[in-house]
Amino acid sequence: MKVKFMNIVFILLAGSLITGFMSCATPPTEEMNRATEAVTRAENDADAVMYAGNTLARARDALRRMQAEADSKRYDAARTLAEEATMAAERAIAEGRTGAERARQEAISLLSALKPEIGQTEQNIQSGKDARLALDFDEIDREFGTALLNADQAEVALAGDRYHDALERGRSARAGLSDINQKLTTAATEISGKK
Repeated sequence: MKVKFMNIVFILLAGSLITGFMSCATPPTEEMNRATEAVTRAENDADAVMYAGNTLARARDALRRMQAEADSKRYDAARTLAEEATMAAERAIAEGRTGAERARQEAISLLSALKPEIGQTEQNIQSGKDARLALDFDEIDREFGTALLNADQAEVALAGDRYHDALERGRSARAGLSDINQKLTTAATEISGKK
């Protein structure tokens, strides 16, 4: 009776081991294909590329390691890495969407604040001209024109959903306006100090 029981236990253990080896003996093709498709989708998502570069890099790295494990016939590791690559790629797409929305809101805020700054700077330039400040107003007008051009290009970029470009152009416009106002303030301070 004891021998029969031992034989049954041995057969069950051997069957489990064989089943385990067989399940590991075939590449996880479906999971690997899903991972490849997910990473490709993320690589072709402009927002994921722009705003989730680190997460996308992790997805690419997991995909590369998955392929190396599959080539070495370590299919369990390949399966795990396929899942990791898929999750990282999906996270990159989600982070890209979030990043794009955050950049859109920031660009909208920046450009709406820029409009009154442009008007105020234009008034300051005219006041400086009227006060005959010791400045090269031809140069000031050129700088103001460049700031206006940057502001216009920022608006175009925002309308075209190119939020990163809109932010860069808007910041350039703001920096130009700030520089002009600083020159006007410095010149006005020098005149008042002489009085």
